[in-house]
Amino acid sequence: MEYKEMTLEEKFAIGMKSFELEDAGLLEEADRVWKQIPLAPYLAKFCKEKIGVEFLIEQGYNLSEAEAEYGKDWLTK
Repeated sequence: MEYKEMTLEEKFAIGMKSFELEDAGLLEEADRVWKQIPLAPYLAKFCKEKIGVEFLIEQGYNLSEAEAEYGKDWLTK
């Protein structure tokens, strides 16, 4: 999935929307929305090394910042 670079304000707005959904009891939707915020590259790398590539892919995290930092093929290296 392709992602565009997000501003801090855009990330904050997504986070607030996720909190609103959580407060409304829509936990799965809140989680889905939260995962639209790019995972910090160092966290993505940690998850890849400690939990595995499959976890990152299956969970649907936005890995655009890690891809920008480590290269398009970083998950398969």
